[in-house]
Amino acid sequence: MQRWKWKLLRAGAFRLDGGAMFGLIPKALWSRSFPADEDNRITLQTNCVLLESPHRLVLIETGCGNKFGAKERQFYELESRWVGDALREEGVERTDITDVIITHLHFDHAGGLTYLSAPDAPIQASFPNARIHTQRTEWQDALANRSTMTRTYLRDHLEPIAEQIIRLDGNSEILPGIHTLPVPGHTWGQQAILFQDDLGTLCFPGDMMPTLHHVGDAFNMAYDMLPYQNTQTKRSLLHRAHREAWRLILDHEPGPAVVSVIHDDRGRFALQPTPAL
Repeated sequence: MQRWKWKLLRAGAFRLDGGAMFGLIPKALWSRSFPADEDNRITLQTNCVLLESPHRLVLIETGCGNKFGAKERQFYELESRWVGDALREEGVERTDITDVIITHLHFDHAGGLTYLSAPDAPIQASFPNARIHTQRTEWQDALANRSTMTRTYLRDHLEPIAEQIIRLDGNSEILPGIHTLPVPGHTWGQQAILFQDDLGTLCFPGDMMPTLHHVGDAFNMAYDMLPYQNTQTKRSLLHRAHREAWRLILDHEPGPAVVSVIHDDRGRFALQPTPAL
């Protein structure tokens, strides 16, 4: 089994409404873990992963990108930083990336697929030499804007990279030691990514469970297209992760983003920060 070297990349903090991030859960509960600002927003992160082998450089997720205007940047309080900055800090050029894997194509995951070199410049592919892997269902839904959120699948993230897309159908081995696993719930076509390092299996589950505090069955987002299915998907993945001693990498956790699955004193699943390597 191929084992990969990897690094966690922070592609920029942003804020979303706390109530929307926790759906049915009352503010009296979720605000204990995520204090909200005066606009009821909580701070999140766009976590990405860089995987390296002798012949491939693979990026999981791309964050929000650098194309948003002043109005959107203020609304989301976007950090002045994008995945290109995070890669450069690791000595990696965007043209070096051979593969990009996206859990789903919402703006805070796929926005960095394209970029602006200057305010009036044409939008370009951020990773011109890369294959971009997503589920076929997710790609079709994104193009059709199949969502209750009208501004989350954005054409300028998608159209410039359409020729680079590799459409996957269910479980796939993208490269030796890198697998995708369908995890429907947040969207119909969302996928998790699994890979191996020297310590075992890691899983990037996407927005199925975006932070440490979304581990409970009822802790879904109002953004989820299929909340009940997300609960079932999450429960199944947590059982497997606990049984097989996976580490999880959480996409929007602003604190320690690498966790292991344990049982708390009531026998319920909980997430415990663990060393990345």
